[in-house]
Amino acid sequence: MKKKITILPGDGIGQEVTREGKRVLEKIALAFEHQFEFDEALIGHAAIEATGNPLPDETLAKLKATDAILFGAVGHPKYDNDPTLKVRPEQGLLKMRKELGLYANLRPIKLFDELLDASSIKPEILKGSDILFFRELTGDVYFGEKGRRDEGQTAYDLMIYQRFEIERIAHKAFAAARTRKKKVTSVDKANVLESSRLWRQVVTEVGKSYPDVQLEHQFVDAAAMKLIQSPRSFDVVLTGNLFGDILTDEASQIAGSMGMLASASVGDTVGLYEPIHGSAHDITGKGIANPLASILSAALMLDISFGLKTEAQSVIRAVEQTLQQGFRTADIASAATQHEKLLNTVQMGNQVVKEIDRIMTSKSITV
Repeated sequence: MKKKITILPGDGIGQEVTREGKRVLEKIALAFEHQFEFDEALIGHAAIEATGNPLPDETLAKLKATDAILFGAVGHPKYDNDPTLKVRPEQGLLKMRKELGLYANLRPIKLFDELLDASSIKPEILKGSDILFFRELTGDVYFGEKGRRDEGQTAYDLMIYQRFEIERIAHKAFAAARTRKKKVTSVDKANVLESSRLWRQVVTEVGKSYPDVQLEHQFVDAAAMKLIQSPRSFDVVLTGNLFGDILTDEASQIAGSMGMLASASVGDTVGLYEPIHGSAHDITGKGIANPLASILSAALMLDISFGLKTEAQSVIRAVEQTLQQGFRTADIASAATQHEKLLNTVQMGNQVVKEIDRIMTSKSITV
């Protein structure tokens, strides 16, 4: 198979972890005799520094001509501490989603048994958790009208949804539920928000086309509590942009660390794959970032965009075997982690690549 992959390292640790994700894709191409052609482009703070634009036209042109995108992260402390700056790294990410029509963000929350002790939640509550989030990505308060009035002393952000935006992601969530445990939990705030009332109405209507799938509705505050209290009660979670952003970060505690969670942003054309963590400038350059979420994002790319399920399973199995042998980065280490098995970013990437070699030698992957 011949495919074009564009790497968007972005900012902070995004540049460090995408290197390891790319190395794994290169190893898979070699092992399975595929041809992956790689290109790289600027986004976020790095793009602003180079061009003054968080999503340069050259980058967007490359993205529209590629088969899949491996993305790192955007952000920089200078923007966090100065809300008056008009050009910001996150604008590049939002524009990219809109321009490429990436309306559905899929975030699998699956716990590796080896990391039961890495979470702050009790192991007996966590074990067996397997949740798939569908977060709507191009509507809601992030894309609604925003501004200030009263000489800057009043600010507003419009939370807005259109029927078609809700319908298309609802169909994807119900279709996915059919391949899992046949349950969709739709999360909103319909008791106080008009946009959530439309959300609930449309999701209920779409659900009637999937009579074999159980639909339940939960308010976002109740869902936030239940995610920690009873994560195994969820299967597919369907929610809007803002609520999904918050809930999936909360759910990272189920997996032990944000450094373990991959995501896919898809629409009707190209797919974008990224770890859910941010640019983490507090650890940038220290070589300690966990690359496993980027590596698992590469596995999602192989599966969803390219249909290479055996190759994707090879990557997941390699991560699993790496963890089974006790190898950890700092964010998922425990008091029981042996010093010689505490790895930096590059070493963890090396270990996963080594495990892929072992898997290929033993031919132990079946789908």
